[in-house]
Amino acid sequence: MANASGLVFDERFFDHVIEPGHPESPSRLRAIARKLSETGLRKHFTPIAPAPNPWEAIAAVHSAEHILAIQDLPVTGPIAALSVGAALAAVDAVCEGKVRNAFCAVRPPGHHAHNLGEEEGFCYFNNVAVAARHAQRKHACDRILIIDWDYHHGNGTEAAFYEDPSVLFFSTHKWMAYPGTGDPARQGSGDGRGFNINVDLGKGAMDKDILLAWEKKLLPAAESFRPDLVLISAGFDSRKDDFLGDFRIGDDAFRRMTRMAMQLAELAGGGKVVSLLEGGYNPEGLAEGVAAHLEELLGVSGGSPG
Repeated sequence: MANASGLVFDERFFDHVIEPGHPESPSRLRAIARKLSETGLRKHFTPIAPAPNPWEAIAAVHSAEHILAIQDLPVTGPIAALSVGAALAAVDAVCEGKVRNAFCAVRPPGHHAHNLGEEEGFCYFNNVAVAARHAQRKHACDRILIIDWDYHHGNGTEAAFYEDPSVLFFSTHKWMAYPGTGDPARQGSGDGRGFNINVDLGKGAMDKDILLAWEKKLLPAAESFRPDLVLISAGFDSRKDDFLGDFRIGDDAFRRMTRMAMQLAELAGGGKVVSLLEGGYNPEGLAEGVAAHLEELLGVSGGSPG
């Protein structure tokens, strides 16, 4: 497998605006772009262009009615599709051995999206769910682990795979925050029972709390599951000082979680990791968290490459 790490970034993501002053704004990606330039991180990543025409892959997760409704949204509809295209291109690059892992600096996010025909929790299409189905259909990935460390529960992702034993979904979140889902008692149903793991971290969660959840809940399940591909719903609203979250998780925890995710991806011998940006609403804090995450994907612990 190639030794490079991939980055999907497209300035068209700046064009999507929900409304002036909305927390899910272009300033989020602008802050990330500045940070990657200032640190020199960006030049160490292999650029990946979003895949065109993602509609067949989207239709594997979303209803025709939902797709048509989102397509009709001026500006936002095409950008939401572009976000999915980014995820598909990253999966292709990793699964075809062009890069060993990849990060998708995308917006809008996706993990809340169901089939309501409208925006849900700032999301339109479920980027990570579509990426997972695409990996299964195109690249024969039999077992996919989705790790969601966003402050908010990935309810759309849970719904997509709740009865599916081929996808292990692990989410740490604030249960009583939006959207009010993520009950730890929900463990999947039918053949999927045991493959849905929700961990409520509670108000003010710190590094030790999220890392303990990984140690006690995720690692044993993943070691048994042995994923062919690891997808990360990388939400940095779980980071300290976020404007929409009350956790106090620091960048060291994001580094350690990234490292563990990469180790879990090696269990079946592939080492394939694709990370997709979800939340994170303090732009400067988001940029710091993303930089820490990307340093680990590059294999540069504790600082940027020279």
